Amino acid sequence: MVNVPDQPPTFRAPSPTERPWWWRLEDNAGAEVAVEGELADQRFPSQADAESWVGETWSDLAAQGVDAVTLFEHEREVYGPMSLHA
Repeated sequence: MVNVPDQPPTFRAPSPTERPWWWRLEDNAGAEVAVEGELADQRFPSQADAESWVGETWSDLAAQGVDAVTLFEHEREVYGPMSLHA
């Protein structure tokens, strides 16, 4: 039996352990919204990265029907919902 090393991080998608921060995207009733493309299923290595991302993409998220976001670290709700509207 040959032991093959794990793929290096540059060749595989990061695991939830490596990127524990994520946003639940919600409509105005609080139901989860699915988005498509580069905005879908984003995970982050730090809270600051997650917050920067939502700050840069909030208008694109709103255009896809997202009204609010809630921040999570793994399964722990950190804060939210936070409205994407003025």
